[in-house]
Amino acid sequence: MARAANRVAPRRHAARGLVLIDALIAVVVFALGVLAVVALQSTANQQSSQAKYRAEATMLANALIAQMWLTDRQPTTLEDSFATGGDAYEAWLATVAGVLPGAEDNPPEVTVEAVPAGVAGAPDTARVTVQLRWKPPAAGAEDPPNQLVMVTQIR
Repeated sequence: MARAANRVAPRRHAARGLVLIDALIAVVVFALGVLAVVALQSTANQQSSQAKYRAEATMLANALIAQMWLTDRQPTTLEDSFATGGDAYEAWLATVAGVLPGAEDNPPEVTVEAVPAGVAGAPDTARVTVQLRWKPPAAGAEDPPNQLVMVTQIR
């Protein structure tokens, strides 16, 4: 019987070290999980701010196009007032610069193109292209600006 007692004692001693190794592995796995959650949170914040700027750019382009619909909608009127450099464009540009970061360095472009009517005697329509560019504050100097292009036809 004494021999059986000698065999049990070394096994208990070896098991004590395994519990410590198991605990260390559990801590490492938990730490990796926490790091992954932090990385996901950072990416989610960046994507959220990019979505915010895209939504604001879309609203700014829609606001300018809505102003165009309130005029007589003639291609010459739209080009004189709303194309890049026009009076209505300059007023809108001040709003864009206040909302989108980096818009001063990457000014928007608005082009108005007359499109002949397909039916004789019908008035010409205008194809309007609004191109907005901005650069988020976190973007590097070498990163290209983000861009939104909206094309519509005004009759």
